[in-house]
Amino acid sequence: MQQRLASFIRGYRKEAVLAPLFKLFEALLELAVPLAVASLIDDGIARGDMHHVLMMALLMVVLAMLGLAASVTAQYFAARAATGFAEKMKSALYRHIVSLSASDRDRIGNPALITRLTNDSNLVQNGINMFLRLFMRSPFVVFGAAVMAFTVDSHLAAVFALVIPVLSIVVFLIMRYTVPMYRRVQGALDKVLSRTRENLSGVRVLRAFGKEGSEEEAFGSDLARLQELQLSSGRISALMNPLTYVIINLAVVVLMDYGHRRYGLGLIETGAIVALVNYMSQILAELIKLANLIITISRAIASGRRIQAIFDTEPSMVDAPDAAEEGTDPDEAVRFEDASLTYRSGGEPSLSHISFSIRRGERIGIIGGTGSGKTSLASLIPRFYDASSGTVSVDGLDVRRWKMEALRRRIGYVQQKAVLFKGTIRDNILWGDRNADDDAVCAALKAAEAYDFVMERKGGLDSMVEEGGKNLSGGQRQRLSIARALLRRPSILILDDSSSALDYATEARLRHNLGAMAGMTVITVSQRAGSLMTMDRIIVLDGGKTVDIGSHEELLARCPLYQEIYQSQFGGAV
Repeated sequence: MQQRLASFIRGYRKEAVLAPLFKLFEALLELAVPLAVASLIDDGIARGDMHHVLMMALLMVVLAMLGLAASVTAQYFAARAATGFAEKMKSALYRHIVSLSASDRDRIGNPALITRLTNDSNLVQNGINMFLRLFMRSPFVVFGAAVMAFTVDSHLAAVFALVIPVLSIVVFLIMRYTVPMYRRVQGALDKVLSRTRENLSGVRVLRAFGKEGSEEEAFGSDLARLQELQLSSGRISALMNPLTYVIINLAVVVLMDYGHRRYGLGLIETGAIVALVNYMSQILAELIKLANLIITISRAIASGRRIQAIFDTEPSMVDAPDAAEEGTDPDEAVRFEDASLTYRSGGEPSLSHISFSIRRGERIGIIGGTGSGKTSLASLIPRFYDASSGTVSVDGLDVRRWKMEALRRRIGYVQQKAVLFKGTIRDNILWGDRNADDDAVCAALKAAEAYDFVMERKGGLDSMVEEGGKNLSGGQRQRLSIARALLRRPSILILDDSSSALDYATEARLRHNLGAMAGMTVITVSQRAGSLMTMDRIIVLDGGKTVDIGSHEELLARCPLYQEIYQSQFGGAV
């Protein structure tokens, strides 16, 4: 079900109502000040009544103190509502992003999703805070000042009646043009963040190929585009203050001239003219606030629409209403039946008409050249992607009929690029099973050939892992990732080229340890024929299609592609 942004204000309705109400109370007090000033001048100073002067001065102090208290209270409620709204929205947005399939996230892009969770969410939060404080106060003061002006002098107040519509048109036109422009600014920011992320993650490759200059140029081009859009929107937004100043100041000039003539005729007193100028100044101050509010709201609306677009993205893979948590055939681990896979905007199919079955406890290897579809095939088993056609079954049940949490609980998946998180080694391994004790963790480390380096060279389970495992070698990261998967005690273990950084001796011991785990089905994806020679069967892929399936000896005798791979790695005739 789609989530609407307005629903996140639930639970903070009291604060959302009280904040503008206290601001209105502050505005009422502010509107009373010019009348007190007028009385101070006309009834106090002009008549030499110092008692009245002191009383009016004391009244203005009281109004100021009450206004301050109302303003602070309104700010508290507005901040509470805005931060509460943002907390709920970010939590729901994060859960929604996690619920999206890999295909959905590929289409949107990780940099865009990060921007929605950070920059866009903060802009929406700031917009709500400003909105609750000023959306009623500023218009109320503007129109309230005009009304109060009529109580002072209806003839001079006609100036207010002419000025306010002109100012409203200016504000509306500027908002009309800035909202879509800020949306384009956010899109350009996404592009800059995407390029930044790519360059930082691949900085070694950039340096190795001497591409710093070209990437700096491309980054500069993206940045220039962002700057151009920001300047364009800024120029229009910047018109707000000077235009409002010009209109208000012209109105003040007209007001003073007309007021001077009426004063000369004895139709108005000095204090009343001062009060009218004060009301015009209040309108100017509130319009400046309103201008800033409109800019902030424009950005918040643009960001809110981008966030809403993520909420409107329905996950392409969801649990069926009758999703099962158990399979129907415990003896059959995996079955592919005429399965094909085409990625979104991927053009040609990555996999075409794949059919084979794996029995419980078998050790299966998958081999093929680069781009042959090995990782794509492995990704279909835990349902990271759905087959475009055909079916993929686990334990005799189509993966689309499994409850995804139950399916993935049965599968241990280790990818080539090991992903570790900042924390201790124990914390990282316990991702496999949060309830496991240290004995189970150590057993998993031993099976993954990681126990010795953890205990002897890294100082034990409480040794810290930096973000992404930067303080570990590639082979160490891979072994810790394998240990994490083994701690889960999966019925199916998928190693997607996850021993590529290991030396042959360590890899051989790892294969031996995995082979000793009875009942666990092991699917190993590898580019190295030597890593698969002891497998029960090997699936040879080429161009997303199954070329042959058999043991190492059988393939070496009859499969030309496997022979070619073997000869390229070991040399000599078959």
